[in-house]
Amino acid sequence: MSTHQAGPREPALTGATRLTGVIGWPVAHSLSPRMHNAAFVALGLDWAYVPLPVRPGDVGRAVRGLSALGFAGANVTVPHKQVVLPYMDEVTPIAAAVGAVNTIVVRPDGSLLGDNTDGAGFADDLLAQDTGLRLPACRCILVGAGGAAHAIAYALAEAGAAVMVTNRTQSRAEDLRRSIQKALPAARIDVVVFPGAPAREADLIVNATSLGLHPDVDPLPWDSSVGFRAGQVVYDLVYTGRTPLLAFAEACGAHAISGLGMLVHQGARAFELWTGERAPVDVMAAAVAARPQ
Repeated sequence: MSTHQAGPREPALTGATRLTGVIGWPVAHSLSPRMHNAAFVALGLDWAYVPLPVRPGDVGRAVRGLSALGFAGANVTVPHKQVVLPYMDEVTPIAAAVGAVNTIVVRPDGSLLGDNTDGAGFADDLLAQDTGLRLPACRCILVGAGGAAHAIAYALAEAGAAVMVTNRTQSRAEDLRRSIQKALPAARIDVVVFPGAPAREADLIVNATSLGLHPDVDPLPWDSSVGFRAGQVVYDLVYTGRTPLLAFAEACGAHAISGLGMLVHQGARAFELWTGERAPVDVMAAAVAARPQ
């Protein structure tokens, strides 16, 4: 008897199927098609989600073609999150503040709305975890100053958390601070040199760099001489597995969380923007958890 476990069933395509997808280069590795197609099937929706590999020089034409091709929307992944901005007819405040779009909504009149669900997806997942964290009272150290870090900083600052940004290049951390402060004047956000005194005092440490994606060669995105303490929450946006940072956090007795839940929750936000239906988060989580190893 075969022990092969089938993945989520793909939706059957019809002449009325609504299309969504993910724009990036490359996109063959993306887990989003598994996640969204499982959600469409679970809700009985005649929708489908497809990978859309778009070369860097073709982004404008591809984005403008979404409406003509009848797409309801699309996700955007690296390296196109910033590049698509000029092609949007309107952007949400968070997309404007962080300078990146990860979700495009094609509206009934064919116009394109650019949104960014990364920060909200992160916050949704963090609140779904049994950590005891209260974001308005949270002190966070954010490692990194790229696009993902901007979205996380915005979400945390909007929720009232105190955010301390540290980055290998301090000028980029200052740029992040200024952009968030401009969008959210009441934001509690500072730049700190790492390692520093706040490390042991922080309630939450977030790795928003790509370090850990290649665990055999990547350095630890943290100074190993600065240990974590019990009760701290260490969140690694890298979602490919148990990263060295998470292993170190667990060894120190901290609460370690991978970015897989953020992937699910940011996808759930996009799903709801496109369909108007409540996303089946449990189904989406099961789909990515069952991905081929």
